[in-house]
Amino acid sequence: MATSRTNMPYRTTPRPRGAPARGSGDARPHPPQWSRNSGMPLELDWVREARVNRSAVERRAETLPRRRTVKTVWQAAWLLRAVTLMDLTTLQGDDTPGRVQRLCAKARRPVRQDLLDQLGLGDLELRVAAVCVYHALVETAVAALDGSGIAVAAVSAGFPAGLSPLPQRIAEIEASVAAGAAEIDVVITRSHVLTGQWQALYDEVRAFRAAAGPAPLKTILATGELGTLRDVYRASLVCMMAGADFIKTSTGKESVNATLPVGLVMARAIRAYRERAGQAVGLKPAGGIRQAKGALDWLALVKEELGDRWLSPDLFRFGASTLLTDVERQLEHHATGRYSAAHRHPLT
Repeated sequence: MATSRTNMPYRTTPRPRGAPARGSGDARPHPPQWSRNSGMPLELDWVREARVNRSAVERRAETLPRRRTVKTVWQAAWLLRAVTLMDLTTLQGDDTPGRVQRLCAKARRPVRQDLLDQLGLGDLELRVAAVCVYHALVETAVAALDGSGIAVAAVSAGFPAGLSPLPQRIAEIEASVAAGAAEIDVVITRSHVLTGQWQALYDEVRAFRAAAGPAPLKTILATGELGTLRDVYRASLVCMMAGADFIKTSTGKESVNATLPVGLVMARAIRAYRERAGQAVGLKPAGGIRQAKGALDWLALVKEELGDRWLSPDLFRFGASTLLTDVERQLEHHATGRYSAAHRHPLT
């Protein structure tokens, strides 16, 4: 994998303090306009011959945060854009309808109105991209988000391990769609990757895609359990060939979740697939992204590797639970010059 980068600038013509930058830093909501990935026949030669230079990937990922930084008004604009790209998530064993309802209320108004007023953006209709919940709470989320334009995403297919029988996993996807889920996040069978059973992985994802019907399909690779960056790249290719609309790093339950080297490898796989198949596939880092600075690093990676088109909800998402809290804290610092306690920005 050769290292490359774009020369597209982050800054545009200066604007008044508090106003979002134009172009990719503009924080105005951009509702998803899905162009589905129809997939392609499995090309085993492409998968088997794929190679990843680990040292080059790690060197590139290490330098990215140092080379690409944004400050002051530009940082605020990029953080507001990050909010519009969030799948606000609760996937805990003690989730309740009340917790999901409170999360949905936060999804509707992710940043406190007084902060938006201080930023000069009081009329900005800011919202997250989706709320992500377990199947059992899909109907609760759908009711709480009625009329908001915010999608409900359901984690299905035996999340997080993905080891229940295949017919059961397919039935869960179908049930989530019937309950009102507009997007489906599925976990793949990791052993198919670890043992090189690429046809089995392809067939599995094709079955998930068919079960999801009109709902965009995000395939979770659980990259922390795949062992090598080469297998991350190969699993990404197979999932896209099978028709995945997004490839997602992690369930958030692994010991290692979203990392920049993994993100770089997945972005390069998306780019290679686009060049060969002519179809755009989205990227969703999830798990371990808790600080605003980390979100900015991911946005920089996506901008450089895939371009501005990917900085929209139909092609990029953050799987976020605690990230929004730190983004709000950073926005309050920008507006007031003071950092606030996390309890001033509760999620639920």
